[in-house]
Amino acid sequence: MTDKLDHPTPEAGSSPALEATDNLALKALADNGVSVWLDDLSRQRIQSGNLVELVEKKGVVGVTTNPSIFQLALAEGDAYDEQVAKLAAEGKDVDDTVFVLTTEDVRNACDIMRSVYDATDGVDGRVSIEVDPRLAHDTAATVEAARSLWTTVDRPNVFIKIPATVEGLPAISQVLSEGISVNVTLIFSLDRYRGVMNAFLTGLEQAREAGRELGAIDSVASFFVSRVDTEVDKRLEAIGTEEALSLRGRAAVANAQLAYQAFEEVFSTPRWQNLADDGAHVQRPLWASTGVKNPDYPDTMYVSELVAPNTVNTMPEKTLDAVIDHGEIRGDTVTGSYTQAAEILDALERLGISYTEVTAQLEKEGVDKFEASWEELLKGVRSELDRLGA
Repeated sequence: MTDKLDHPTPEAGSSPALEATDNLALKALADNGVSVWLDDLSRQRIQSGNLVELVEKKGVVGVTTNPSIFQLALAEGDAYDEQVAKLAAEGKDVDDTVFVLTTEDVRNACDIMRSVYDATDGVDGRVSIEVDPRLAHDTAATVEAARSLWTTVDRPNVFIKIPATVEGLPAISQVLSEGISVNVTLIFSLDRYRGVMNAFLTGLEQAREAGRELGAIDSVASFFVSRVDTEVDKRLEAIGTEEALSLRGRAAVANAQLAYQAFEEVFSTPRWQNLADDGAHVQRPLWASTGVKNPDYPDTMYVSELVAPNTVNTMPEKTLDAVIDHGEIRGDTVTGSYTQAAEILDALERLGISYTEVTAQLEKEGVDKFEASWEELLKGVRSELDRLGA
């Protein structure tokens, strides 16, 4: 891609999040165009000053949430008790209560991240909140939920997370056309990722037709990493041959590297250039699920092996601390890797491991897991409403 096509990437030390850290790994990531986001949020983090500290001392320039994260946050401690009691007294039902609690956390996190947002001209300083996962296969309801979250949080640096299901793609285009910034989540396959980028471009084209300022609309595409290795490794171990076992721990990075190749291709087209000329920002790939599931693998592998310009890596705090402690950033480890990455996926197919089957299964499991977490969240809040409203 030419510089003209690139979304501006802040240099190391140019944002408040990097001025207070001298960590070489974090600076190396920033130098190579990687933004470090935290894959976690809770009221305790906000109220204790922990999130501010992560911004000031650990190079965090964005925050992502999901139903599982909120479920854990509300299940621990008493940070939400006072507000839940108030909502119970007002007669709020469980869905309204969850909406109020989660949007307040995200709004407050957006305020904390606003200095980063301003310092990076809106590139970073973002906080993501996901639509109700039960709507993942309902286009119209997803659009309505996204509008409601956007207007309620009411902060320019919020991202509304929409899953990349077949039904999610037109919803993504629609909300982008309305000027709502989007974090597209649960992307596993290259074909679906291309569909996501097409939905992004379509949304921007529709926004331009509606007279909206394209520079005010932003998006990232969350491509999931570690879950691919978890599923593929299980199948490789079931095969058990020397060749099969030698491919363990290689599918996820290869898949992500080929996703970046697709990103480079799409954002070098005349279609994109036409939008960029009108001020559009590139939709950056975001590496999600970058905490290593297999303890036999290096705990920073999904960071050090996925360094490329114009990317985001959203990490659990454990992974972030590992990067700070012993991360070795060797520069760009993605561009130029495409031939080898394709060979790895081809080798899996020859062994009888269907890429299409694996990625379809992972998408279904991803939606199901978030739905289950959401149900747990509702169950927990319902219990608290009963307890505190009694």
